Amino acid sequence: MTQIVVPFRGENGKQRLDAPADVRTRLSLAMLGDVLVAATVTGRTLVVTGDADGRALAEELGAEAVSDPGGGQGRAVAAALEQLDDGPVLVVNADVPCVVPHDLRTLAGAAELGAIGYVEAQDGTTNALALPSADLFAAHYGGGSAARFREHADSLGVTAVSCAIPNLSDDVDTLDDLRRIGLRAGPRTQAALGSQVQ
Repeated sequence: MTQIVVPFRGENGKQRLDAPADVRTRLSLAMLGDVLVAATVTGRTLVVTGDADGRALAEELGAEAVSDPGGGQGRAVAAALEQLDDGPVLVVNADVPCVVPHDLRTLAGAAELGAIGYVEAQDGTTNALALPSADLFAAHYGGGSAARFREHADSLGVTAVSCAIPNLSDDVDTLDDLRRIGLRAGPRTQAALGSQVQ
């Protein structure tokens, strides 16, 4: 069974969303909720966060909450990976509110066949990873991370697969991003956007 890790920064994240802090927080939680709805029906899901609201939402939606040790996304993911069983793992960002279970199962197919799969955002960062096992993870997040994950796989002698999955490629950094994806976003995100951003 696929295992899924979702790192969530909470109120300190999404600083580029050009909206008041309370709106950013609600939108971030709404996007996390839409991601978790897809993830929890796909496999065991761990949310790694230091955010109390994110932890509560994770538990409400059937995910397990893991404490964020601090030090960035890479360390957060590593903390969750330590708690997983052997087998394929997905790492999915919390700001891809269009994702549905089929997208996650498609991405998992790469790992099930022994490859490292990655989904690249438009800016060259990485929105999701598929790993045949947790020990193949390395913290390469940040600008240009998709290329670094590909190079990491090459250095291990593992096939790297660029997965063109639009619902995972479309992440949200700005309100314009949210407006662009529109009705493709999950219901929580649509409701938060419609009620809070005029």
